[in-house]
Amino acid sequence: MKFVLGVDGGNTKTLALVARDDGAILGTGRAGCGDIYGATSADAAIAEIERAVGAALNEAGIPSPELSVGAFSLAGADWPEDFELLEEAMRGQGYGRRIVVVNDAMGALRAGSPDGTGVVVACGTGAAVGARHPDGRIWHSSFWQQVQGADELSSQALRAVYRAELGIDPPTLLTERILAAFDASNVEEVLHRMTGRDIPRPQNRRQLVRQLFDAADAGDAAARRIVVSHGKALGDYTIAAARKVGLLGTPFTLVLTGGVLRHPSPLLRNALIERVRESAPDVCAIQSQFEPAAGAVLLALDLMGIVTDATLLEHLESTLPEAAFFAT
Repeated sequence: MKFVLGVDGGNTKTLALVARDDGAILGTGRAGCGDIYGATSADAAIAEIERAVGAALNEAGIPSPELSVGAFSLAGADWPEDFELLEEAMRGQGYGRRIVVVNDAMGALRAGSPDGTGVVVACGTGAAVGARHPDGRIWHSSFWQQVQGADELSSQALRAVYRAELGIDPPTLLTERILAAFDASNVEEVLHRMTGRDIPRPQNRRQLVRQLFDAADAGDAAARRIVVSHGKALGDYTIAAARKVGLLGTPFTLVLTGGVLRHPSPLLRNALIERVRESAPDVCAIQSQFEPAAGAVLLALDLMGIVTDATLLEHLESTLPEAAFFAT
């Protein structure tokens, strides 16, 4: 029996999974920000990756020299020097006789695409788009992409409330919903909390996405405009990614993943898919079966030459940790 390591590192959390070569998960670990651009320093991000891996190895009862492959799908793996830094750090810790580091979009793509090809849109705290052609060409949006995801959607929701309060725009259902979310009596109180000097920022700011989607589903014009515009913008980057690797003009799989895209409202998903189909009418859009951390495990198994058949995927799915482990 051989063992692999799969790591998904992002701004909010870093997740590590240790698995057997039949796909069964043996150990899990969770830590903080593993993004070398998002943490206080590159060393701090690497320390969080190491903390998550250490916990997973400890739970699995496997020493690191037993790892055949370590696959690291990381936010912050963007430029050649980033890959060099991260690969050297992971190799130095002995996290696999073979080490691979990819941008976090690529792990998310592998988690949802049956053959690892196509385009992925991962929309959570932030957003990332990645693509892979069957001939091996890859591309990920990295710094090409504007800030999107829950952070940007929350900022736009707040901006809509501020403008409505000033009478610049018409009233919006978002006002009532955001006041309730912050337990605030008026909009100025919310603005003060978000901008005041030496005032701790609300911890539930990203939860405003739920209020935004609910208001949009209720027909609020401002909320619908924000959500639809965001979906179209994500679709634009999807088209660009497909073009970059030569998929545009051919049928390809579009994988949708991330907490924002898991919201029950279809509005964002539909706007994204409709925009993509303007340029790629034969695209096949699917919701990812697995979390990106599982995609990192599958990348590791791919490097071992192991076929991910139905039995292996069943082992993987049945041994994954509970949803709370993956929650932001």
